Amino acid sequence: KYHPDVNPGNRSAEARFKEINEAYEVLSDPDKRKQYDRYGQSWNMPGGVRTGTTTRTRTYGTRESDGFGADDPTGWADFFDTLFNRRPTSPSTGAGTSTREFGQRRGDDIEQPVEVSFREAYTGTSRVYNVQSPETCPTCKGTGKVGLRACSNCGGTGIVTKSRKLEVRIPAGVDNGARVRVTGEGQVGQSGGQRGDLFLIVTVKPDPTFERKGDDLTVDVPVPLTLAILGGETPVPTPDGKRLILTIPAETQNGQSFRLTGKGMPHLRGQGAGNLFARIQVQLPQRLSSRERELFEELARLRTAS
Repeated sequence: KYHPDVNPGNRSAEARFKEINEAYEVLSDPDKRKQYDRYGQSWNMPGGVRTGTTTRTRTYGTRESDGFGADDPTGWADFFDTLFNRRPTSPSTGAGTSTREFGQRRGDDIEQPVEVSFREAYTGTSRVYNVQSPETCPTCKGTGKVGLRACSNCGGTGIVTKSRKLEVRIPAGVDNGARVRVTGEGQVGQSGGQRGDLFLIVTVKPDPTFERKGDDLTVDVPVPLTLAILGGETPVPTPDGKRLILTIPAETQNGQSFRLTGKGMPHLRGQGAGNLFARIQVQLPQRLSSRERELFEELARLRTAS
């Protein structure tokens, strides 16, 4: 990761690579390791000037100790914490007071668009996805390292992927922009943290028959002129594919609406459903016969006379 061949011209990566080599050099040489155990990070200072015997205090939460610390008698934690920047060191002293943080972080949420038909939005539906699910690497426990080396199982990422099928239920009554939450199917957390959630962002395809406003629906119902004038029964389509019989009164006007209670879209939260409004579209007759024309002319004379 920090090798100069991988990061040409990157002085920061080059310096880190040298620090890692130094760590390996100390670990692999028993004599140098003894020197570090005795003198700490000044083990290789020239002229015999070392500070390993100097008393200092470090704080890890509520634990305190002198020298290299009773919780770390060799000082290796101090060495590696400094090497990998795992904890901040106070600039006011050589060793200073520091706090080690091992915080777990929750994984990010994932948003996935999904399109459903109007009928699917009315009845509810499901979608099955073939997903490459990110999982915490079982070898390195999500750290990306085994010892000083990158984990070979996950390539140093701390995450491996597994292929599986995921079925998600989309409830009845969803509308455009609805967010269907699938708990724990988002990105994996860091250092064993909780996984995020998956959110399906719903788009409902328009329907040629029904207009939707919230959970209420409107449908145009064509009726002949005679039925609008005299009144009578007419079929009304419903979103479940059935038809209801609507009785309209005499002298029904074009564009007049009649409410069918509870025949609209199901409420996404709670029981019941919206309303269905039947909007009357009066159809004028075409290709009149001579007799029909005579009757309309007679009607016109009667209307004028009155």
